[in-house]
Amino acid sequence: MHLKTGKLLYLGMVCLLLACGKKEERNAHIPDQSFNDGWRFHKGELEAQATDYNDTDWEVVNLPHDWAIAGPFDRKHNARTGGLPVTGMGWYRKTFEIDPSMEGKNISIEFDGAMNDAYVWVNGELVGNRPFGYIGFEFDITNQVNFGQKNVIAVRLNPKDLSSRWYPGAGLYRNVRIKYNDPTHIAQWGTYITTPKITSTLAVVLIQTKLNTQASKQVTLKTTLLDQEGNTVQAKTQRIQSKSEQITLETELQVNTPSLWQPDSPYLYTIVSEILDQDQIIDRYETPFGIRNIEITTNEGLLVNGERVQLNGVCMHHDLGPLGSAVNYRATERQVEILQSMGVNAIRTSHNPPSPELLEICDKKGVLVIVEAFDEWKIGKVENGYNLFFDEWHERDLRDMIKRDRNHPSVVMWSIGNEILEQSQKDGWKLTKHLSAICHDEDPSRKTTIGFNYYPAPYKNQLAFQVDVVGLNYWPLQLKELREQYPDMILYGSETSSQTSSRGIYHLPIQADVVKETGQVSSYDGTVGPPWAYPPDVEFEQQERNTHSLGEFMWTGFDYLGEPTPYGGRDNSTNGHWNGDWPSHSSYFAPIDLVGLPKDRYYLYQSQWTKEPMIHLLPHWNWEGKEGEKIPVYAYTNAEEAELFVNGKSMGKKVKGVDKTPIPAEFHFFDKGTYMSPYRLSWEVPYSPGDLKVVAYTDGQKVASKSVSTAGEATQIQLDIDRTQINADGQDLSFVTVSIRDEEGNLVPNADHLIQFEVSGAGTIAAVGNGNPRSLRSFKGDKMEAFSGQLMLIVQSQKGEKGEIKIEAKADELTTAESSIQTL
Repeated sequence: MHLKTGKLLYLGMVCLLLACGKKEERNAHIPDQSFNDGWRFHKGELEAQATDYNDTDWEVVNLPHDWAIAGPFDRKHNARTGGLPVTGMGWYRKTFEIDPSMEGKNISIEFDGAMNDAYVWVNGELVGNRPFGYIGFEFDITNQVNFGQKNVIAVRLNPKDLSSRWYPGAGLYRNVRIKYNDPTHIAQWGTYITTPKITSTLAVVLIQTKLNTQASKQVTLKTTLLDQEGNTVQAKTQRIQSKSEQITLETELQVNTPSLWQPDSPYLYTIVSEILDQDQIIDRYETPFGIRNIEITTNEGLLVNGERVQLNGVCMHHDLGPLGSAVNYRATERQVEILQSMGVNAIRTSHNPPSPELLEICDKKGVLVIVEAFDEWKIGKVENGYNLFFDEWHERDLRDMIKRDRNHPSVVMWSIGNEILEQSQKDGWKLTKHLSAICHDEDPSRKTTIGFNYYPAPYKNQLAFQVDVVGLNYWPLQLKELREQYPDMILYGSETSSQTSSRGIYHLPIQADVVKETGQVSSYDGTVGPPWAYPPDVEFEQQERNTHSLGEFMWTGFDYLGEPTPYGGRDNSTNGHWNGDWPSHSSYFAPIDLVGLPKDRYYLYQSQWTKEPMIHLLPHWNWEGKEGEKIPVYAYTNAEEAELFVNGKSMGKKVKGVDKTPIPAEFHFFDKGTYMSPYRLSWEVPYSPGDLKVVAYTDGQKVASKSVSTAGEATQIQLDIDRTQINADGQDLSFVTVSIRDEEGNLVPNADHLIQFEVSGAGTIAAVGNGNPRSLRSFKGDKMEAFSGQLMLIVQSQKGEKGEIKIEAKADELTTAESSIQTL
């Protein structure tokens, strides 16, 4: 990430001097400024680019903003894209002034993303268009603005149905900045940092800096390397006498006894690039980076600083559940934290460039990332997909993605595509080679990859040989076969399992069929999924057997809006929309539901991917009417063995890896019959109300336990707040887990009470949600039904208001719950 910024004190001094009109400060550096607040929004087919257009009755919004997430959910929309109103023309307008002291500066507007097909006008003049909704871009507006007068910026977006295969969101959903640059300044994404030499005693840091310059003007580039505490490690200056409008300079700095960036210790340095006109700073550009060495090898897999890292990864779409696609730092950070607790150490940004915030967070938390560019090339998968823009825009978009993201130490590979249909073409290799070459040209330090889902087409048609690393989408048994055929090929599971489930739902008897009547999928995980899916256990086993594989990226980390597989078939009554099982409108794939609550499968992955002793028990123990009937009970643990107790009576011990759970295997590449999993422990015990408890042992010693009790009648609401103190910046969030419990405090697993919220004081309701893929209640209201006894309230601070946020949750026949959050 690149930050044109300085210390707050410095910014304050600059602003004060500007306010006083001091002429000698006209050329001083002005940090980039947020351009998020005070926009007006309207959705509708109209022409609103003129400066004098009357927008006084439009909605006032602050960015980032997703116009579709408030709903309503409606069958007339496409369930594949969330059943939400993402389509149609939307307009954003903002009036702003630029101080006369800025005359002589280069003025530009930078968008981190706009969904999609953005056209931008300033004072009625078109300044640019960018079709791809996921890419960042910048427009120079110097010639369009008026200094000391009113200026109007207008942005038109026109997303169409099925522009993607999932919920894309709509609007100016990422951050926007205004930039005031001296005519001689560092270009957008203008630094490229590599560490070509790393030893325990010395690291060489090579910085390429691209400058936009004025011919014949003499300036100085000062490059300073700071450690994580802000101390100067080394600095160099270079005199510049430019004879062209753009030049690139190389600077080499050294770090003695470097602190390396690695997943368990993600140490970050910063390069500060300053342009000085005599002794005055006219531009300042900060680039965080990490000193680390990445090797991707045929036999040893992925090496980070010489140590092998097995990729325990997930694929992630960009939406934030009830918050929609509007980017929020805390919501993104929380997602990464929940994933890391599951044992995740890598993310594949499926299937598009991610937000800058995600990569910044992964840098800080030590999560490895594959940044992916496209879901389509020339051949489309959906009627309004990226294929419509590919010929004109693919090279610009791909190069811009790499330039933006190449300094992030978390980024380990560039993915040029996902399940592209050119796999089946005999000449598809040509385009694959072309895209891979673009990546190598912009960033020779990283390898390229792609996710192939056909077999053996990409190998027969030579596409697989045009990238450095080959990703397999849903072909775990081919890891061995491909290794034998192509011993030098580097392989990994780029998309795996694709199993489905609903949090807290258990269907008896266990079966591999979708229970259409419920619209839900059983959380006896590993039994139900689409035709290409298979239990997580299969991938665990194949990764263990094929040690040359880099690892896997399970589909997906979090449930996401849209694509409600295994529901959501085509419905001819709604123009062929994927509404055949309406109201299903969000995914069932992930081990974590739409609001961030873990499903049972979360703990299955945790049992494989973490070392801290843990055990998980399922199902719930409320089976009224099934007294005496045998109920399957599963335990997931990373311990050696476990013992189950029912009402204090032992049901026996099970040893992990010996006792095997039968899992139906009616999947596309398995023999009919039974797949035996060594990764789960199971019992079948007669149901008797009371207590279910499982104890985990290692070396004969108790290391973990978990209990579930039969819940009585629901009597109360419980509020669990993830952060009781948040920043009063108008963006920070606190996530409140709301549970329906009986008098003894047990979760009531089938409770579906409608909870009414009141939030007052220094905060507001950002969203509510329950993780139910079939819920049609708006995320932007003040009430929501519980799903499997739980739901989520998301509270947001109000900008500049420090104090207490009061929360009240109430429902018929339940005791009201109250709590509070402090804003600082």
